Amino acid sequence: MVKEGADARGRMVAGAADMIRRRGLAATSVRELAAHSGTPLGSTYHYFPRGKQQLAAEAVRFAGVVVGHGLAEELRAGPVAGLRAFLREWRRTVIDSDFRAGCPVLAVAVEEPPRDGSSEALAAAAEVLTGWQELLAASLCEHGAEPARAARLAALVVASVEGTVALCRAQRDIGPLDDVTLELESLMRSAVADA
Repeated sequence: MVKEGADARGRMVAGAADMIRRRGLAATSVRELAAHSGTPLGSTYHYFPRGKQQLAAEAVRFAGVVVGHGLAEELRAGPVAGLRAFLREWRRTVIDSDFRAGCPVLAVAVEEPPRDGSSEALAAAAEVLTGWQELLAASLCEHGAEPARAARLAALVVASVEGTVALCRAQRDIGPLDDVTLELESLMRSAVADA
């Protein structure tokens, strides 16, 4: 019984991440999230008593962990290899979804916060984006980049990737991501070579 509940909860979180990356948070209702994940609406309120913001925050953290684990694994081969894998994954996401899906973290980050000003989901997005930057910066530093430059370059990588994924979706063209990949690789190689 415990496993069944954990599976239902996990399906809801993964389903929410999928819907948010396609439609954004504001355009996604709790009812739709429950239907998309194949779980009863009542289960949503059972597992996420704080409602949509709690579910969205957990969906963002789920996406952050999935991408972060893959990025950390690839960064073992160095910052340029990690960057290539990071961008390859986003390329696959955009193409496999026929330009309909992007990043659920960005989708939440750009939404207007609730009227009461508290946004659990926005705070989760900030944590995830910061975590990805820290992974990239640490890899750059391990390979000789100066810490301040590594931090700036990591912020540039995350901002560039997120923005370029949105650009690709809007233009229905993967070319901008390929162009950004070449430029970011060059900057990363330079940061390590200058060390």
